[in-house]
Amino acid sequence: MISEEQFQRELDLIIANAIREDVGDGDHSSLACIPKDAQGKAKLLVKDTGIIAGVAFAKKVFAYVDPEMEIETFIDDGQKVSHGDVVFHVTGRSQSILKAERLVLNAMQRMSAIATKTNYFVSLLEGTTAKILDTRKTTPGLRAAEKWAVKIGGGENHRFALYDMIMLKDNHIDFAGGITKAIEKTKTYLAENNKDLKIIVEARDIDEVKEILKSSGVYRILLDNFTFEMTREAVTLIGNTCLTESSGNINENTIRQYAECGVNYISSGALTHSVYNMDLSLKAI
Repeated sequence: MISEEQFQRELDLIIANAIREDVGDGDHSSLACIPKDAQGKAKLLVKDTGIIAGVAFAKKVFAYVDPEMEIETFIDDGQKVSHGDVVFHVTGRSQSILKAERLVLNAMQRMSAIATKTNYFVSLLEGTTAKILDTRKTTPGLRAAEKWAVKIGGGENHRFALYDMIMLKDNHIDFAGGITKAIEKTKTYLAENNKDLKIIVEARDIDEVKEILKSSGVYRILLDNFTFEMTREAVTLIGNTCLTESSGNINENTIRQYAECGVNYISSGALTHSVYNMDLSLKAI
């Protein structure tokens, strides 16, 4: 996984690019009718239910736009919220509040939706040893914020990107000439390039699980689109040799059954690619 320093850099890039995209050469609506030094105050109002996420991100946005803005927080990331709750107050130049408003809302609405869905999936796994993972199926340019939201909701992050973990999926395996060749070539590549990256290998059936187990150095086997019966068989075969992950069309109706098969992880792209934004608004007070 990437370091905390790298993660923070990604967040900074998201904020800088979003403000560039939204503000351009100036918020002319505000510049036209609000005095430069006019002071204002606004509240972040919840008009929905779920898990709030993005409070700390919002603070970073406000600080980027205008370091003199002050935020008074009433509800922290990861807490349950309902209609009518006020998450924070922000005080400062009215122009600055308006400049930051859309990015704060866009990010918090999506992050809260992701955290809420993740928290629901986590609740479905209660009593099992399986943990929920996100994927790379994130909104382009917003990955750091979305993966942060998964953690706020109680989930865990998979690899961040293509550079921080090896993941040999079906196309890699087929292009490389098979599972064993793909694994051996990968280990050679890592050694030659002095890289220490964990290796995950996807299996499409039980025979591929057996072939993967013939090679050493595999961190986790991804059981892709396995039935419950196949998953239980694979978990038994793998034992403590390496970790296991279920993936592929897993939803709220099937996730617990996969967990009860004994896998260590269950990954779901739906945590980030299939959510409905939480209804939030920033209102002047």
